[in-house]
Amino acid sequence: MPSLRVLRTFLAVAAEGSFTAAAQRVALTQAAVGLQMRTLEGDLKRPLFARRGKLVTLNEQGRALVPVATQIVTLYEQARHGTQADAPLAGTVQFGAIVSGLGQLVRATLELKRRHPAVDLHVVSGKSNPLIAQVESRDLDAAVVVHNPAVHRPSLIWTPLYAEPMVLLTPAASRPASPRAMVERYPFIRFDRGEHTGELVERTLRRLRAKPQEFLELNSIEAIVDLVRDGLGVAVLPHLAERDWGADPMLRLLPIPQAAERRELALVQLRNAPRAEIIAAVAQQFLAAMAPGAQVKKP
Repeated sequence: MPSLRVLRTFLAVAAEGSFTAAAQRVALTQAAVGLQMRTLEGDLKRPLFARRGKLVTLNEQGRALVPVATQIVTLYEQARHGTQADAPLAGTVQFGAIVSGLGQLVRATLELKRRHPAVDLHVVSGKSNPLIAQVESRDLDAAVVVHNPAVHRPSLIWTPLYAEPMVLLTPAASRPASPRAMVERYPFIRFDRGEHTGELVERTLRRLRAKPQEFLELNSIEAIVDLVRDGLGVAVLPHLAERDWGADPMLRLLPIPQAAERRELALVQLRNAPRAEIIAAVAQQFLAAMAPGAQVKKP
């Protein structure tokens, strides 16, 4: 069975997105982190990471391990400090979330509030970059945002929550074809390239070697879906965990298996965040709601 230290290192790699950054977080050398992760994969008899140069991202099996590892470490810390899982919590915490993560966060905070009436939780919505800035300025205590593994900020801690695969959405009336052919045949509605989600769309298009018919660029997934639903074009988007687009009679959802991009959502907070125990409790409730096997709604 993996040791607690190895599980803590695994969670650090999952949060930081690289062995180098994780090594600084857990006070180990990069080589030691790599050895621990290879040992963990050997113990579990399955790979946990997708490695691209120095960038390390969790694969599907790695993401499934996050809530389990988080729970094991949390229970140990509770036992070490002589606390119980349902020990009363109290205080006010300000949370933020991108629109697509708002529903899950609200449910997690309501459940925590039900169990701990003395906790006062406030939730606002926004875009990832402004929400991260509000966490750094202490206007928010934590936020559910899109995690860009290429961005490392030593003052922040990231708790991976779930991932959304990139899919192609087309009008139901469109003629079926391969994802590349669909992108090149119909007007393409693009998500804002200034956001990390837009970068994932662009990387997916490059993997498809597709040259889209550029039509419109927006910063709202729901607005793009509405336009596709109205038959005005096609779009590459992350498959939102709470949206069953495949059951929509006005849409056709196509998986893009050869384009392995996924949008990672994470809870971000300051390393020295006040009320860290409440933030951790909300994160644990969020992860419990998404597991097992529910981090991503399969297309």
